[in-house]
Amino acid sequence: MESNTDQSKPAIQIQPTITATKPKPTPKRFVRNQIPDSILNDSSLNAAISLLPSNYNLEIHKCVWRIRSTGAKRLALQLPEGLLMYSLVLSDIFTSFAGISHCFILGDVTYGACCVDDLSALALGADLLIHYGHSCLVPIDATKIPCLYVFVDIKVDVERLISTIRLNLNDKKSIVLAGTIQFATAIREAKPELEGMGLSVFIPQSKPLSAGEVLGCTAPKISSNAIVGSLSDTVVVFVADGRFHLEAFMIANPGLKAFRYDPYMGKLFLEEYDHKGMKETRKGAIERAMEARNWGIVLGTLGRQGNPRILDRLEKKMKEKGFSYTIFLMSEISPVRIALFEDSVDAWIQIACPRLSIDWGEAFKKPLLTPFEAEIALGDLPGWWVAKSGCCGGCDCGRDNELCSGCTNADANDGDYPMDYYAQDGGDWNSSYLKKGIRPVRRNVASSISNGAAL
Repeated sequence: MESNTDQSKPAIQIQPTITATKPKPTPKRFVRNQIPDSILNDSSLNAAISLLPSNYNLEIHKCVWRIRSTGAKRLALQLPEGLLMYSLVLSDIFTSFAGISHCFILGDVTYGACCVDDLSALALGADLLIHYGHSCLVPIDATKIPCLYVFVDIKVDVERLISTIRLNLNDKKSIVLAGTIQFATAIREAKPELEGMGLSVFIPQSKPLSAGEVLGCTAPKISSNAIVGSLSDTVVVFVADGRFHLEAFMIANPGLKAFRYDPYMGKLFLEEYDHKGMKETRKGAIERAMEARNWGIVLGTLGRQGNPRILDRLEKKMKEKGFSYTIFLMSEISPVRIALFEDSVDAWIQIACPRLSIDWGEAFKKPLLTPFEAEIALGDLPGWWVAKSGCCGGCDCGRDNELCSGCTNADANDGDYPMDYYAQDGGDWNSSYLKKGIRPVRRNVASSISNGAAL
């Protein structure tokens, strides 16, 4: 008996059920800035904050709100040595009030914002990194994990700053006011008061830094067009408790007289810098490096000090010119470590901190150049000692288009040594993450300067 079943009808196939697993939400990089009153007025949180120095603005409420908003559970904290003593208190606060399950304290040395260590934080599985004490050199959209920068603004006696300037510099017509990021608020507060005394006050800016902010490697170059009167009638008042950052400003502006105001001592100091000695030393290192055939290129691995973009640029130049080179990775560059390779390397280029070469270059047996100096040694830039047509070697006398007749910089060895390592409009050799496309190399020009408006 034949079956009446329709053999042409396809058999029913049972498909396996696939359930989509919802991925773990990624912590947000950008959140709205309004801090809720429930955080601002939390009495327990405010009691914990009172354990920290009242004159240090560690922005705890903002940090708690950012942690909660991003949903971060694993937090990394990075602080410079002077603030590490507060790291455990911060860890306790964020664990108790922000819902953090794991808090990591990055204990490696932190010299500046260039040392932001998002890579180590990522390796630890952190959802968020909070970096204290420095400004945002590496943009938050360039870090491997969400990053929050806390400047740690320090409250100082602004009235004493104003009165000290009035008593000591009342014969000056124009003042350039700058300092480190911790005192940026004090600088802005002092400006209108000083202007009310009849002084012309100029707060320079080298973007992407904040108005008035100076780094040890990046400082604005003051143009005679940016101030009232002449450069010879203008002085710099630099607010800082040390002179490292001021030295960068003086290198960039050798024609300006510089005073340092110590906000803790309440005193004004006249500071000087051996421009001629520094430039002669660096010129000698460059000229020795011009004879090199075997090069060593050091990429700094301390945080983000070493920029791979500069390394790629230097590698391309080495290949084009037929030089032999070796790439080294170092977190700390020291004469002892470099000396281990002295038989194989004729000259070095370090992509870490330009001040390492400027301040300590003489301690190394072989030339240790910055990327800017390497451009000169490789023949792609003229040295600052090469006289510029129509001016005295490109000096900073304020007579950019006139013949100079006897200013203090009238020497072919006293041309422009740029301090623009992170400047947005700096040379192609610099480490800025915010460059506006490819630009021709520019020398003896003013940095991007504002009238003091914040970024």
